[in-house]
Amino acid sequence: MMASFGSIINVVVIGCFCAYFLQVGFTMYEMFNPKQCDDKKNCLGPAISVEEQVMVRLYTAVKPGKRKQKDLDLLLEDTISIQDGKTWDFNVSLPKKTMENGTLHMTVMVTKVGESPWSGKGMSLKETSVTKYAPPREEEINLLRMTNETKSKRNESTPEAHWRPKIEFSLMSHNFVFDKTQIPREIFPHLRINDQNRYLPILFVNELIYRGKDLLPINTSAPVLPLHIEYKPISVGKLRLFTTLGESMKMMVNLGFTEKDTDEVLSIFLDINLYLLALTIVVSMFHMLFDFLAFKNDIHYWRNRKNMIGLSTRTVLWRAVSQMIIFLYLWDEKASLLVLVPCGIGTIIEMWKVKRAFKTEISFTGWRPVISFGSKLDSEKATDEFDSQAMRYLSYILYPLCIAGAVYSLLYVSYKSWYSWIIHCLVNGVYAFGFLLMMPQLFVNYKLKSVAHLPWRAFTYKAFNTFIDDMFAFIITMPTSHRLACFRDDFVFLIFLYQKWLYPVDKTRVNEYGVSYDDDDDDDEKEDKEHRD
Repeated sequence: MMASFGSIINVVVIGCFCAYFLQVGFTMYEMFNPKQCDDKKNCLGPAISVEEQVMVRLYTAVKPGKRKQKDLDLLLEDTISIQDGKTWDFNVSLPKKTMENGTLHMTVMVTKVGESPWSGKGMSLKETSVTKYAPPREEEINLLRMTNETKSKRNESTPEAHWRPKIEFSLMSHNFVFDKTQIPREIFPHLRINDQNRYLPILFVNELIYRGKDLLPINTSAPVLPLHIEYKPISVGKLRLFTTLGESMKMMVNLGFTEKDTDEVLSIFLDINLYLLALTIVVSMFHMLFDFLAFKNDIHYWRNRKNMIGLSTRTVLWRAVSQMIIFLYLWDEKASLLVLVPCGIGTIIEMWKVKRAFKTEISFTGWRPVISFGSKLDSEKATDEFDSQAMRYLSYILYPLCIAGAVYSLLYVSYKSWYSWIIHCLVNGVYAFGFLLMMPQLFVNYKLKSVAHLPWRAFTYKAFNTFIDDMFAFIITMPTSHRLACFRDDFVFLIFLYQKWLYPVDKTRVNEYGVSYDDDDDDDEKEDKEHRD
């Protein structure tokens, strides 16, 4: 018997996933284990061994690109060991131009101990900025006490100079011998060759550690700001990885991603150790696989569903409304696109399910749209009775609590606007009582003593992703209420599993595809009889 088209798609997708998984693993292995030079004629070795000490100097300047000593102010001069980390803390007095919404730049110079960077004998050099222009943070206020003066201030969003409180730089801590004909492209921009045809210490200033939330506003009331400087040795593999990440972040910005989105990606790669990073990459790939399989099976289920027997239409409707509210909330909170885009796609799918559940058809009489609803079967009407009964019981609890929470938040909690207050009240109701909105379906299952009508294959894939989301809830920055909602979904799914165990399979009842096991057996017997005849 020929495999179904859906099975073929599953095989192709899983095959592509395995190939991609192996390719990523091979790429990461090559990145951290590059081949050293074995041909002495083409070898490029280090000018300073990593066992030696070097002199590091940090200078500041109001304008970028200053290379003359008279234009630079010395901030730090110290001797460091290439293989050992070190930190310094300063209270920096800001120049007048910087305090007047200006900039401040820093130049890092590394030389041999006892050599001056101005001697012309060669030095490693990198430049970075200690300031960054960013819009002022939008403050939250109590809406009942907001004045016209406060409104006018909130409308101002001119970018202002902010202070980066941390600078991190590194030197490659490996006496690596490169092949001149096969220098990794990530290393090449950092190479500086001296007169003896050897490369100077590879200096890397880590621009990836900066987060928008860590920036400090610069104003005349605080002329002195703290600055933490940290030196970390870096391996050749990490150097290549961080350089690749920096290029990827620039591409994301060019594609329209915001700084907050890049911050979320970088937090995954930089705020955890390499072993947890490897686990995160593997789990992310499985997350994408389960997302696709759940999406495919969910669409297949609802496309082939001819009736709503055993399914709660109110649960489908509430789920769509809840998804829309969550999307608007994440949009208002300026959540990362990594969270916002999947939520938006999920909202569209839930709206489509509502159309299928209510058998809605849209036609046009001229330019006027006409919405019609399909008729219901007697079995569907019985399901609706159980559904409405469950919602009536829930309304006694749900509505008073939501209204009380909205009034309390208006009196004692600060918000950015009235729209923000409405969205927060709605989403708090969804997050706090969202699992209650699944109760009508659980109640219908209880009354029917069956779960055969549910899309269990799609449920299973979604369950895997729910447990994966639990891990990402602690890695990706998101509102606390959205993070707690991930664990709420676990609770609901466990109840469904309990019902699946409690109500054994009834072979006379139709499953999610509208087919019963007994029907299949009867069809098989008929085919066998016709074959014998």
